[in-house]
Amino acid sequence: MIRSFTLTRYIAKLFFVAIASTLAVCALLIFMIDFVELLRQSSKFGSVPVTTLVGIALLRLGAYVEFLIGFAVLVGTISALLYLNRKSELAVMRAGGMSVWQFLAPGILVGLLVGISAVTVYNPLAARGRAKSEQVFAKAFGNDTNLLRAQGGGSWITQNGVDGESVLGAAAATNRGLTLNGVMIFAYDRDGHFAERVDASQAELKDGYWRLTDAWVSRLGQQPEKFSSYLVSTYLTPDRVQEALGTVFSVSFWDLPELIEAAEKAKLSTERLRVQYESLLVRPLLCVAMVLLAATVSLRSFRSGGIQTMVTTGMIGGVGFFLFSEIARQIGIAGLAPAWAAAWLPVALVLVIATTVLLHQEDG
Repeated sequence: MIRSFTLTRYIAKLFFVAIASTLAVCALLIFMIDFVELLRQSSKFGSVPVTTLVGIALLRLGAYVEFLIGFAVLVGTISALLYLNRKSELAVMRAGGMSVWQFLAPGILVGLLVGISAVTVYNPLAARGRAKSEQVFAKAFGNDTNLLRAQGGGSWITQNGVDGESVLGAAAATNRGLTLNGVMIFAYDRDGHFAERVDASQAELKDGYWRLTDAWVSRLGQQPEKFSSYLVSTYLTPDRVQEALGTVFSVSFWDLPELIEAAEKAKLSTERLRVQYESLLVRPLLCVAMVLLAATVSLRSFRSGGIQTMVTTGMIGGVGFFLFSEIARQIGIAGLAPAWAAAWLPVALVLVIATTVLLHQEDG
């Protein structure tokens, strides 16, 4: 066991600084890339003040960085172990009788705490920033449908109301799905016959109806009519529509269980929410797995040579793991596998492989 608190604190601090530095570099790169993209959109779709663009980039930076926390733990751990290795401090620890598990314990603890903090503290803040950025973005760039579709929108839901069923689509959603832009509705009467098509620049969900702004209404055998304000009935409540049209990344970890329950009652698809919730639950274990994965390629002595090859192999393995996780996530969202399996199995797999490799390296 590590009996020296000073040594434990030193190793833990080294791991934390390396992980935080990696995360800071990633954040800076993401901010620059996102800001350049916002400048391009601003020049193409309208003039937006630079300060507003900076604000949008900063607000959604947290959500983007959240995707890279696992990768930052992997790279940070490799950096910390290489530093200890290059300074021959790992050799001294081994000579003192410490096993790989003993000097990795502070790093594992740091990874676990980073994962827990990322879920319970960082995620709610990032979700709030993402939701706010959507509002600022929609306000700054207006309601240009082409622009909004370029942002990756295009959600559709089937709803019911006092006037009959309708299918509603939106190019983009803000305010967690309560305000829609680039709206198209195909409305049917109570007998299920097509009644009208409504195209509107914006829709806001009220109590029992959607209020559409600048709506064009097309009916069979009639010329399209324009209404400055048009109402379409719905039984959807704000809680229920958030899941259908709002991005899951603007929903806090603490709000997800309630949202899943509301979506189930509304008979809406919950796969995206369930996969997101399970992905957040498994994140602390993911950070621990990244620490172990990094250790499998960083403990060879510099004198033995081949350390660059090992590190490159580890980085490739990490990228491969994240690609595999994304594929599993998409399979879970598509409903082809349970949400818990899509989120937990990739992490469990890399955890078992990394532990096995470390045991083999340590004990032969």
